[in-house]
Amino acid sequence: MNKLTFTSAVAAVLSCAASTADAAASEAVSDSSSTVLLRDVEIVTNRATAKTPVAYTNITKAEIEKINDGRDLPFLLQMTPSVVSASDAGAGVGYTSIRVRGTDGSRINVTANGIPVNDAESHNVYWVNMPDMASSLRDIQVQRGAGTSTNGAGAFGASINMVTDAPATEPYGELNLSYGMYNTNKETLRAGSGLLGDHWTVDARVSHLGSDGYIERAKSALWSYFGQVGYFNGGTTLRLLAFGGKEKTYMAWDYASKEDMEKYGRRYNPCGQYTDSDGKTAYYADQNDNYAQHHFQLHFAQMIGDNWRINAALHYTKGDGYYNQYKTGRTLVEYGLTPFVDADGNTVKKSDLIRLKNMDNGFGGGTFSVNYKRGRVDAVLGGAVNNFKGHHFGQVAWVRNYVGPIDPLQEYYRNLGEKFDANVYARANVDIARGLSAFGDLQYRHINYSITGASDTYDYAISAPAVLDVHRKYDFFNPKVGVNYSPDSHHRAFASWSVAHKEPVRDNFVDGDPNNLPRAERLFDYELGYTFALPIFSAGVNLYYMDYKDQLVVTGQLSDTGNALSVNVPESYRMGIEFQAALRPCRWFDWQINATLSRNRIRNFTEYIYEDEWTNPIENYLGSTPIAFSPDFTLNNAFNFHWRGFDATLDSHYVSKQYLSNAHSEEQVLDAYFVSNLHLSYNFGSVLGLRGLSAGFSIYNLFNEQYESNGYAGAGYYVDGDGQKVIYRYSGYAAQAPTNVMGTVSIKF
Repeated sequence: MNKLTFTSAVAAVLSCAASTADAAASEAVSDSSSTVLLRDVEIVTNRATAKTPVAYTNITKAEIEKINDGRDLPFLLQMTPSVVSASDAGAGVGYTSIRVRGTDGSRINVTANGIPVNDAESHNVYWVNMPDMASSLRDIQVQRGAGTSTNGAGAFGASINMVTDAPATEPYGELNLSYGMYNTNKETLRAGSGLLGDHWTVDARVSHLGSDGYIERAKSALWSYFGQVGYFNGGTTLRLLAFGGKEKTYMAWDYASKEDMEKYGRRYNPCGQYTDSDGKTAYYADQNDNYAQHHFQLHFAQMIGDNWRINAALHYTKGDGYYNQYKTGRTLVEYGLTPFVDADGNTVKKSDLIRLKNMDNGFGGGTFSVNYKRGRVDAVLGGAVNNFKGHHFGQVAWVRNYVGPIDPLQEYYRNLGEKFDANVYARANVDIARGLSAFGDLQYRHINYSITGASDTYDYAISAPAVLDVHRKYDFFNPKVGVNYSPDSHHRAFASWSVAHKEPVRDNFVDGDPNNLPRAERLFDYELGYTFALPIFSAGVNLYYMDYKDQLVVTGQLSDTGNALSVNVPESYRMGIEFQAALRPCRWFDWQINATLSRNRIRNFTEYIYEDEWTNPIENYLGSTPIAFSPDFTLNNAFNFHWRGFDATLDSHYVSKQYLSNAHSEEQVLDAYFVSNLHLSYNFGSVLGLRGLSAGFSIYNLFNEQYESNGYAGAGYYVDGDGQKVIYRYSGYAAQAPTNVMGTVSIKF
């Protein structure tokens, strides 16, 4: 009986394996939709290819569509190797973030069609400002490590390169609807004209997303759009794109302590909390972040013969918004207000107030690339020139019981950030022998950055807002070299060495010591990889060592005005091994798995702890400590089933313990978590006169894991009754939703 069963199983596997190549070919054909003739004339030069000696993962449009039910892009990428995502609201909508190999969002370069997306000053990407961007993406490439030369800031550990939808040659329309727990919903309408007059195309999308959030009051109301007009004539392509979004999100970024969670529940949100005139706890209803961001891109591509391609682009991004905050017990002079005498004759120096912090930003520039490909040589010369201007200002909207004149929205600080950023690079892949190619990538980057005006921090030494007068210039040379060996279609091995530099972000200057400005950071990245691929099985391993000089980290040090400082530490590193494998024994089943085992350390770390968080710092030398938010082990696993229009996926995501600070404190950690999700869908095909109809159902956090994905930590000390200094530590945690469900419907017409 056992022998018969085993023989039958082997026969089934061999039969399925024989059909796998046919299935792959069929998918390749279906993937070559009517857009392929148009997109072939374009090239995104910061993309890695099979001959580029870097670690990367491509996420196709089909893979994006399968999981795109309204959650932000960090959650759509969380099954990618070495990726960890987090959500302030706990349900994947609103303020979310992503880390790759432990590096935070300010060190991850993000581009859309080669155009920088990272904020020029903070280097972060606020995904809440780009809701439902996934619905307009052709594909995404995630490069781990220094990667290839790219435009913009933040390329210091990973890159996320997004390419928007190519124009379609056939008319189409599509409506996607999602609804789930916590009133999470998404409505997306897409349409395209197809090819008009043999040369023109028009495509458009509008989306609405909303969620009440798992965390109390963490409500999001988001709108987004995408539109493009394309012109094609032989080897010439011209595309005008506009996309953006508008968001209103109730704050949930203060997080909750474990003590508060035990007292008030895991959904407790301290943001906006105050005590009303009756002495009762209340919450400010308008504690919202309000922001609109619009991106405009004009792309030109020209093929010259069979060997040359020219690309050029102009872009402009406009951002404008503010957030409201209810602040309790604030010192009035810090907000440009004078103390007042209340009805009882008491001089009031502190009071509750509502403040608005505003930003009005403009970022524009141009990019270019010239590609030459012939025989053994594939070379690119490219670069960019970008300019940023950002106004930051604060206003006071209301003060409790204030006596005296106060103008509506009285301004109490204003400053201006300006940044000029230019780079030029030359990159080439050269085949030097059968299957063996050499890679070289040289980039020069220049930055001129200034901040002038009054800070939002009050300086009691001058009895006025702190003066900002920052003027910094940087010149970086970033070489990258490597080799790639692919003797046949089954084997690939590569090795590379790369250099990356990164300038400090705005907060490093605004919150820092003007007499001891932070230095730029440097990274030496060493990568070694091997992959083996067959139609039914593939596996790969990548080893990396990321050696940092002067990495900016939080040590507990405070500025003279009480702001937390990021300090250059001389030596730190990240090293690890990434493993990926996939098994597809037959057409109806495949298994995908990836894991990362890493070690992330700061050498010779000293923690600084203050009495009352302001004075008398003590130094606590800790030696080699783990880098905060850097898990030693992550694992992603997915079982995928496909049968006659029915799809089922069980995916699982494991993240080991993460320290909330660099002090290696066991009191301040994110506990390890293991979360599984079940996705079910059915494609009805062409029914009821529709081009396509499908429906799906997802169960997130299937086994009801209780976990937190993000947090913060701090420390202070006090003197006890015996005169001993006692350290106390505090922290907050972003609790994530328990088991919850989401349903989706897609209609194509």
